[in-house]
Amino acid sequence: MVMASTASTASASIASVTLDVADPTAAERFYTAAFGLDTQIRLRASEAPTTGFRGFTLSLTVSQPATVNSLIDTAIEAGATPLKPAAKSLWGYGGVVQAPDGTIWKVATSAKKDTGPATRRFDEIVLLLGVADVAASKRFYVDRGLAVAKSFGRVYVEFAAGPGPVKLALYRRRALAKDAGVSPDGTGSHRLAIGGDAGAFTDPDGFAWEAVAPALTH
Repeated sequence: MVMASTASTASASIASVTLDVADPTAAERFYTAAFGLDTQIRLRASEAPTTGFRGFTLSLTVSQPATVNSLIDTAIEAGATPLKPAAKSLWGYGGVVQAPDGTIWKVATSAKKDTGPATRRFDEIVLLLGVADVAASKRFYVDRGLAVAKSFGRVYVEFAAGPGPVKLALYRRRALAKDAGVSPDGTGSHRLAIGGDAGAFTDPDGFAWEAVAPALTH
């Protein structure tokens, strides 16, 4: 059994996540209709070449299975491609879809039973980066001011959430692709830029960070 270590120190944080898409107007319509997202995810035009798995997923964590179903259903109605149907698992309940722009989204809850009617609310957005070496990437990010909240050996690392709308976590690339229901193979641009107060840099797996001020919460 792998024990999780925890930490609670203040850390650098993600202020924004920008998706590079072919058509920002169409992507904005999709995310509004599918998930009710507005300012949490930024969009910009890009034709950067990319094939296959882009090495990351975005997850919406919600309170109950009925809300998972509601968001998955509206995403598919808005044009998403189902990758994994919503289903129960050991950890809870969730499903995976791929947006028309190619971004993979998971909607999940740790609850296995509903406690009320479905809503459109989500508790947090998690950016999961698929990395070649979790321990090495963990050290890289700790050196840049991110504090570890949970760490399961060389398998999974979750960083402490800052004031921004997105939480960062690391997972082995092949495991992340399997969880998303896709092949781990992929080349070209990640089509992703991470904005944060840790500065501008590129991590060992090619994920680019841009220096921006922390986002305010309301």
